[in-house]
Amino acid sequence: MTGRKGWYPPVLVTIILVLSFTLISPPTVGAERLPLETVKLPPGFSISIYASNVPHARSMTLSPNGTLFVGTRTAGTVYAVLDRDRDSTADEVIVIAKGLNMPNGVAFRDGALYVAEVSRILRYDRIEASLYNPPAPVVVNRGFPTDRHHGWKFIRFGPDGKLYVPVGAPCNVCNPTDERYAAIWRMEPDGTGLELFARGVRNTVGFDWHPTTEKLWFTDNGRDWMGDDQPPDELNRAPRPGLHFGFPYCHGTNVPDPQYGTQRRCEDFTPPAVELGPHVASLGMRFYTGAMFPKSYRGQIFIAEHGSWNRSTPIGYRITLVRLRGNRAVSYDVFADGWLRGGRAWGRPVDVLVMPDGALLVSDDSAGAIYRISYTP
Repeated sequence: MTGRKGWYPPVLVTIILVLSFTLISPPTVGAERLPLETVKLPPGFSISIYASNVPHARSMTLSPNGTLFVGTRTAGTVYAVLDRDRDSTADEVIVIAKGLNMPNGVAFRDGALYVAEVSRILRYDRIEASLYNPPAPVVVNRGFPTDRHHGWKFIRFGPDGKLYVPVGAPCNVCNPTDERYAAIWRMEPDGTGLELFARGVRNTVGFDWHPTTEKLWFTDNGRDWMGDDQPPDELNRAPRPGLHFGFPYCHGTNVPDPQYGTQRRCEDFTPPAVELGPHVASLGMRFYTGAMFPKSYRGQIFIAEHGSWNRSTPIGYRITLVRLRGNRAVSYDVFADGWLRGGRAWGRPVDVLVMPDGALLVSDDSAGAIYRISYTP
């Protein structure tokens, strides 16, 4: 094991989890109490509240009509967020589903809302016609594992029209015999044709396709209990199906796992496009495809870093920016931070989404809010 700083015996995991979430996950607060003035952005950028009454807000998807759908992890709730007057501030938040099993992932296609629970994918047909009285969902696929450890899912439709569904590892680190784990799968919108796309992926909770090449890029969370500074989180590029990204044998570019690293070499796997910070909990990511931000941001990647829960000095709780040159990542920098103050967090970014006007929405499951980042020359 590399280093002992930040390492704790496994018997203390539960205690540390309880204490850490007590410190970094305060109850949802009203918009008037969110200290947005602490969020630092590059010159010309500003942040405002898009919606403040969205408890546990996580993954987001936008319909062509402008309805923002938001999933949650611990609340079991899915929301529809409406900005009827198009003034860049939500007018209404509607609970369209509750009592679900970690409905983190949401996707929209052909008038239907797709929701990912732990073991199944649901579809709410013609949802915008019945936001106040949603139809019973259609079960699209119920063939995923029931493990809640890394069982929450981020889902999206790819350029190929297929729904991409990841299945996280059911552990911190292990080598499960069931090939469904630690992988990204894809299927037809009706749930048929399920096929493996990528393996060796510990837990991705965010992915997007390059706007020009249409190749998949995704974040992946590194394992715990290897010290404060190892291993890194990852931003990966999957130009074709069938690649293996190293878990559980190798982390980052060349960090062998203490338990499994002797079984396979790091050179056997596809390395990350860029190593992210250790334990930053990189979640949602999007290519910037809008026209509001300066041209230097177009085609670049924004990442929501939820923040560390078991690091001696907390890290993350911010939005980072990865710049590309062609298919190569050339830099990784902080774009927005300030949710972490004095070692305590008042907010935790989860997902990012580019709006039609070019603004960037950011969900925050700790503050129960959605922010809007805009740019004025």
